[in-house]
Amino acid sequence: MSNENNENQELLSRFIRYVKIWSTSDSGQADCGVQPSTKRQFDFASVLASELGSLGAERVQVTEHCYVYGCLPATGGAEKEPPICLLAHMDTVEEVSGENVKPIVHESYSGGKIVLPSGDTLDPAFDHDLALAAKNRETVITSDGSTLLGADDKAGVAAIMGAVAYFHSHPDFPHRKIEVVFSPDEETGHGMDNVPLDLIESKSAYTVDGGHIGELEVECFNACKSEIVFKGKSKHTGTARPDMVNAILMATNFLQNLPHGQLPETTDGKEGFFAPMWIEGTVEEAKVTLFLRDFSSEGMERRKSLVEAIARTTELSLGGKAVVTHTFQYANMKSELDKNPRVVERLVSAYRAAGVEPKFVPIRGGTDGSRLTEMGIPTPNVFTGGHNYHSRTEWCSLEQMAAAEKVLIALSSLE
Repeated sequence: MSNENNENQELLSRFIRYVKIWSTSDSGQADCGVQPSTKRQFDFASVLASELGSLGAERVQVTEHCYVYGCLPATGGAEKEPPICLLAHMDTVEEVSGENVKPIVHESYSGGKIVLPSGDTLDPAFDHDLALAAKNRETVITSDGSTLLGADDKAGVAAIMGAVAYFHSHPDFPHRKIEVVFSPDEETGHGMDNVPLDLIESKSAYTVDGGHIGELEVECFNACKSEIVFKGKSKHTGTARPDMVNAILMATNFLQNLPHGQLPETTDGKEGFFAPMWIEGTVEEAKVTLFLRDFSSEGMERRKSLVEAIARTTELSLGGKAVVTHTFQYANMKSELDKNPRVVERLVSAYRAAGVEPKFVPIRGGTDGSRLTEMGIPTPNVFTGGHNYHSRTEWCSLEQMAAAEKVLIALSSLE
């Protein structure tokens, strides 16, 4: 077996080990200022800290808010080269279970439907990226369909740890100082709330939290969370007429009046959307939570205004009262990255050095890098080889994850 195959098998073993660790976050707790939002994220953090230490990282620590930090010193003669920081997040999304993940490895996948034990199906006829993986006979990893896989973002964590392991086993390979940060609660939008900026020396960083091989992301949504509380008036249903106001009906009426052509499932590319994420309530009070996404700040303001207008219309048509609260989540990082072109140019060079042609695509979402860029550390995003995120049909390509690792090695090497 070739050395590259050995390294890929080590990467696969590392990834399988990581996805089996339950690290789902909790947006409700995160929104209340609790970090980490789940104590189980410390379980993953302690594993990673231990592994970083065994691979020669220095200053390894897990902060009180569950950030893992470690650094690899520059090799001899590279001490004056500017350091870089590599980031990935440890948590998985709460909408689909991440507990008791049972990964399945489909070696040298050649095409055809993949029917998971749960009955869920992955079909290359409807998944262009899966068809490409079949064409290249890549090793595809899935869950058994009872949970998500967790490639978002444990593929990114594995790629970073693979690069660290490479430098540990190749001590003569010249590289700049490399800082590593693994964050909690990215999926809740709070991944950078308590990032240890006092530990980070790097003036540029790179998140490893993308998708298909070659994707390089320097642009993302502007993001806002809108919470609409509908206040009705309860009364016995037998004598409800004329003054009962049903807050449940107010909430559903509001949702029905959102523009159907501007939902996540009806948009793509650089189209923004309104995403209903939660609904709960009773006759007396009901609450709807929306995620608003738009690539322009002007577009975001229009979306916020439309939410308010639909809420007012709901009040007028059904009675009751609607209270709208908008909460900023993150901003499009493009303008700040445009001011720091060298950060992206270095990444483009690393892609090509690793034999990967970069393809600039907008992130239809956001990363910890979006927030970190706002904080003054420009942070573009690197692919991981993960696909179908936040679903039971999530899958990851071993070869694409290995390519991400090679990009990070090239990015860290001396120019």
